[in-house]
This record gives sequence, structure tokens and C-alpha cells, in this order.
Amino acid sequence: MRTTQREGLYSKLVSLINDANRTVRSFSASGRVLFIFFSGLLVLSAVGLLYILNASLLVTVPAHGGSLTEGIIGAPRFINPVLAISDSDRDLTALVYSGLLRARPEGGYIPDLAENYTISPDGKTYTVVLRKNAIFQDGTPVTADDVVFTIAKTQDAVLKSPERADWSGVTVQKVDANTLTFTLSQAYAPFIDNLTLGILPEHLWQDVSDDEMSYSTLNNKPVGSGPFAVTGVTYTASGVPASYELSAFSHYTLGQPYLDHITLRLYQKEDAVVTALKSGEIESASGISPESLATFDGHAVDRSPLNRVFGVFFNQNQSEVLRDATVRDALNSAINRDDLVAKVLGGYGVPLTGPIPPDVLPNIHSGATATSSTDALALKARETLINAGWQAGPGGYLQKTTGSGKSTKTTTLAFSLATGDVPELRAAAEYVRAAWQKAGADVTVQVYNQGDLSQNVIRPRKYDALLFGEVLGRELDLFAFWDSSQRIDPGLNIALYANAAADKTLEQLRQTSDDGTRATLFAQFTADVTADTPAVFLYAPDFVYSVPNDLAGVTLGRIETPSDRFLSAYHWYRETDHVWPFFEQKQQ
Repeated sequence: MRTTQREGLYSKLVSLINDANRTVRSFSASGRVLFIFFSGLLVLSAVGLLYILNASLLVTVPAHGGSLTEGIIGAPRFINPVLAISDSDRDLTALVYSGLLRARPEGGYIPDLAENYTISPDGKTYTVVLRKNAIFQDGTPVTADDVVFTIAKTQDAVLKSPERADWSGVTVQKVDANTLTFTLSQAYAPFIDNLTLGILPEHLWQDVSDDEMSYSTLNNKPVGSGPFAVTGVTYTASGVPASYELSAFSHYTLGQPYLDHITLRLYQKEDAVVTALKSGEIESASGISPESLATFDGHAVDRSPLNRVFGVFFNQNQSEVLRDATVRDALNSAINRDDLVAKVLGGYGVPLTGPIPPDVLPNIHSGATATSSTDALALKARETLINAGWQAGPGGYLQKTTGSGKSTKTTTLAFSLATGDVPELRAAAEYVRAAWQKAGADVTVQVYNQGDLSQNVIRPRKYDALLFGEVLGRELDLFAFWDSSQRIDPGLNIALYANAAADKTLEQLRQTSDDGTRATLFAQFTADVTADTPAVFLYAPDFVYSVPNDLAGVTLGRIETPSDRFLSAYHWYRETDHVWPFFEQKQQ
């Protein structure tokens, strides 16, 4: 039956072709030429339409391949999540190792080595289940034993891990080969960030004693489970590492990175990095000064506010004039923060009027917008002080006389301003001094090297006012910087701030992870601090990252430390493919 049908169709097709041939032969010569021309035109048009339709439907997607060469300052000593102390340590550690969770540039966390995690209703117990397919870069499975081992080393007092304080009082228990529990003595919402700590392979480190751990070759030739593996190291003639070659780890839990290779070249100073970037020896670099950035061609500049708050913190215990709330309020209002950011930071920063970094919580706005000129703000602050009883004295500096007769006392509005020997801080201190001088204050700027500032000024709290920066964590735990219990070293409350209501708010912030509740508490805390003026908040500097124009997928988001620029590194790409939308969805 089917054979007969096929034969019938074939006969009809032959008949149609014969009819067409007869019709064409009936044309004149010129008619046949026109027929062939228009037939060819029809075919070409159809092909063209199909091409255009196909091109319009295709989408561009990242493809594997390509490389990136980046310059960093300093040679790493500890490519080890337990011991990393320098920026170069943390840069390589961020690429080589992975934790149970991975912080997202835009905020929040995603499971990395973990398959999932749960938090108990009381906020004290975190249960983590590992991915069964998670492996280290030498092919060894990642197990609960590796996690327990890493935390034990972090908590070891002998090793003095920079991460040790964050793990104090935390109990880690292995439930089975792929399950662990972390138990806290009390609820602490920022603990979630601890789970981003890179995990060490126990089978490689277990025979290394505590005394030997700092000297182990594994610190410079690490094996982790992160997106990139160290595959080569070059050295200078003196034996110092000159560069690290990293290759994409095909079994990374979140997917093989698109870039095949990342090379990190090591330099001793920023000038050398700038020279290498201009010459093309490297393609990307971070931490470049604003004035140098404008000279780079062929590079994109990505920027994001650092989770840092810079300001002038008052020590009212040492300076009598700074105990006057009117004085503190006037000094606060005398600063044109927009102008300061433009002149001192070259515009690479965000003005602040409160203790919260910018872009952390949508309901908290810390940006400042000047409505008056720099001089006008200072003169208005001076007028406020004069209305409060201060009068012009020698040199134009304000004085206040109290008492009468033999009890008469004249106080000059004078105090010192301490800061670190860093170009940005020195420039900011001079800007603030000039503004306050116009307002009537006699301010002496004292510049210290970083070690001296920390040991002999900040720790013993020997300063009238201190221009300094608070490096806030990803979870914005302000307790150490503002709770009254942290006024004495080793606490970081350098404003020596004490407010019972604020203390309560800070404690509540530590116990809740609900975004809405946290926003309300941050607003309350900001209101308390603003009312008391224990500091003059100035700015949050930008993290600036110079990258080649054809490097895509870079997302900075919130930057706590410079190594956070690598949070999205496994998404970076320079090569692309064109596919139909169906295949794009399949890849995702």
C-alpha cells in the first residue's frame, strides 16, 4: 500500500517537473533569462532572511578559554586560609581555596562545598551537609574530617590564626562523613560568614606539627578545592616568588571557571605595578591611586565602596573642649564631605554622615550632599559657637571664659588630631584642619607611622581626636567598634562611646538575621550616634579595579578586603559563543 503511494507521489513530482520544463522552454530567450534571474533572487532572499532570522535569535554566552595576567603588590607567605595575613596571601587563598559557603558580591551566600545548611530556631546550631562530589585539586574527596581539622587549626592558640577570634567558643562536631554541626554558646547572626573559611585537606596537613605549619612548603604550593589551582611558580634570582600560574579547576563545585588561566605577577611597590600595567606586562591591577587611573588606555575601571568608615573619633576623656556637645556638633557641620572626597580621593569615594557604610542596607542612606560652599559651612559653624558663648581670641581662634574673679578660666578651642602616615590620611587630616581652623579651632595635626600609631596612640587611647578608618566585616558587626564594653584595648571603640540604648541595639543586631529587623535596628543605632556626635564621619573610600575592556563577568559588589574582587572570578570570561536560547537555558 505504502509503495503504491510513494510511486504515485513520484509520478506527480515528475509530471510537475516536466510541466515546468515545458513552460520554461516556451519562454523566449530573454524570458528564460529573467526567469532564472528572479528565481535566483528568490533563493538568495530566502537564504538571507533565514540568516537574519537565525542571527536575531542567537544569544551570546560565555565560553571557556582565555587568560588574565594581573599584578599584585607583595609576595605571599601564607597561601593558607588559616594563616593568611597579607593582601597577597588572601588574593591567592581566595582563588585556590573554597569554603562551605561562598559570599556573593551582591550580598548573601550560596552553598559551595556544602550542599545545604540549616540554622536552628534559637540561632545557636548550624547544620551543614557536604556535597558528595566535592573534591580537592589532587582528586581527594572533601569530607567532614577536613572541615573539623581546619577549624581545630584555626582555634589552636599556638598557631595564632587571624581567624581565631571569630571561632572562639564554637564547637564543631562530625555527624557523619558528609554532615557537621556548629554549636554557638549564644545566637550570633554574623557567624554565617565564618562558613566561608577555606578548607584545608587533612591528608596533606595532618603530619605537619604546629611548630612546622608556618614553614611548610604547602603554604606556597597549596592544594585547595577552589576555582583555580596553582600549577606553576617562577622565582627571582634571589629565590623570591615572581609569579604564580593558576589553572581552572575543572571539578570546582560551582562549575569550571571560564578563564583557563590566571597569572599573578608580584611587585614590591605600586609604581612598579603602574609601569607594568602601562607597558602591557600585566592586564589588571587593584589599589591603584586615582591620579594614575586616568592615564590608562584600553582598560575599564570598576569601582565599589569598601566596607570601611573613615572619620574623626573624639576622645572626650582626654580633651576637655571636645566634651562640649555644641563644639562637637559645630565641628561636624563644618566639613564639606563632597568637596573632601573630590579633592582628597579624586572622587573615588562616598561621603558619609553616619557609622554605616554606603549601599549596605537600602533603608540607610549615609551619603552627604553639600548645600553650601566649604567656606560657608565653616563660617556657619563658627557663628554657632559664638552664639554658644565662644569669642574670638589671639590668632582668630575661639575662646570661652567661665567663672569670675580668681576662679576665672579661659579655655581655647584647641586640640590635636592624630592620624597615620598614609598619603590619603595625611591629606584628609589637613583638609579637616583647614575647615576647623576657619570655624575657629586651633588644630594640630600629628602624623605617626602605622606601628607607632597602633601601639603608642590608639591602644593606650592617647589622643584628643583620631582620624582613622574602621574596617567593617561583611556582616556589619558594629559591636567591637561601638559597644561600651569595647572602650578599652583590645576593644576597637576608639570614640570611647557609651550609650546604654545603643549597646542594647548592637546586641539585638548580633542576634537577628532578618533583613527588615536589622534595617530598623541600624536606623535606631544611627540615630543614637548622630544625636551624641562621638565622631565626625567623613567618607568610605572606593575599591578601584583596573581590568581589560574585554574581560566580562566581573562583579565587585560589596568589598570587605581587596581579595573579595575574586568572589566572581569563576564567572569571568573573555571568549564567547553564539547559541540558540534553548541551549543557553540548558547550560544554565
